[in-house]
Amino acid sequence: MPVNLPLLDPAALLPVQGVTLQYAEAGIKKAGRKDVLLMTLAAETRVAGVFTRNRFCAAPVHVCREVLASGVSPRALIINTGNANAGTGQAGRDRALSVCAAVAEAVGCEVGQVLPFSTGVTLEPLPADKIVAALPTLRPASWAEAAEAIMTTDIQPKAASRTLTLGGKTVTLTGIAKGAGMIHPNMATMLGFIATDAAIAPALLTPLLQGVADVSFNSITVDGDTSTNDSFMLLVTGAAGNAEMTAADSADFADFRAALTSLAIELAQAIVRDGEGATKFMTIAVEAGRSVAECKAIAYAIAKSPLVKTAFFASDPNLGRILAAIGYAGIDDLDVDALDLYLDDVLVACGGGRNPDYREEDGQRVMNKPEILVRVVLNSGAAQATVWTCDFSYDYVRINADYRS
Repeated sequence: MPVNLPLLDPAALLPVQGVTLQYAEAGIKKAGRKDVLLMTLAAETRVAGVFTRNRFCAAPVHVCREVLASGVSPRALIINTGNANAGTGQAGRDRALSVCAAVAEAVGCEVGQVLPFSTGVTLEPLPADKIVAALPTLRPASWAEAAEAIMTTDIQPKAASRTLTLGGKTVTLTGIAKGAGMIHPNMATMLGFIATDAAIAPALLTPLLQGVADVSFNSITVDGDTSTNDSFMLLVTGAAGNAEMTAADSADFADFRAALTSLAIELAQAIVRDGEGATKFMTIAVEAGRSVAECKAIAYAIAKSPLVKTAFFASDPNLGRILAAIGYAGIDDLDVDALDLYLDDVLVACGGGRNPDYREEDGQRVMNKPEILVRVVLNSGAAQATVWTCDFSYDYVRINADYRS
């Protein structure tokens, strides 16, 4: 079961002016489940996206990049689960575009204004005919239903909202995300969509979203596998009536960025809490390093180590595994004699080895918890980075062994 992930409260998810949601049951992988989501956007909505860096990126990722590069204002997003349309070549792109054409006709826009997204099984043809046939059956959706419609191996839907006041106007942000396995930057198997009615200048959107992604969806790992389909989208309708934010150094933009970052981190952490087979949620914080890149490399070495993750699953304070992971993180000039390793508030290692005052029962006390902080203090600078991960359990193997069943 998910680790300390509260059940979704639909009433806490706020509508966003200029965004309409609908879902359908197309029977892509299983009959009788929500597996198609249509998000229709008001005219002149501005959209930015951050996508997977996997070279074998899926057909819809190619299409989305081309649409955003064209400079048009997207009017619709069509998302399907059950099939990733990845590893499908030109035929996969053609199938994605055929779905976009049907959506464009239904919505009343151009094909080049539709952004497609897919998630699910790879290396299989997209059943575009099923998706197109389901479009006439679309029904209104709440944000909670939208979150459910994009799930794959997720146990719980993931969504959240924020509000803030900018220039006397109430601005709303609501986001949904999916992902439980194949989670590792850049980015993770995840789809994330955050909509806002704030007014923001187009030039600010992509740098804003990339920065937010770096500290949220690009700071999580479940299993060390980078997906072919990752997409994180920001939909900006501008309907709130605030004065358009045009300067990255303005107070309003700083407040908006903080709200967006908070929302993205909550969604990213929800993915880890709902990681396939997860029983523990771990925060890996690396501090006092020479650069963020150095800190993040060490954090990820710990977070994706199978030996570390299985030790946490067993609640076994076999903490030398963490030191080994730090040592192979690729920091050739790392001063291991200078660093300190903490498990929550327990100093485990210092001076290049085990803390003389460390007692195994103290480590065991922490390892028995469902949420654990691993803190590495490098004592070599002022940089820091945080990564969130979960343990490896028997259920992770079972879920992925049976994925296509």
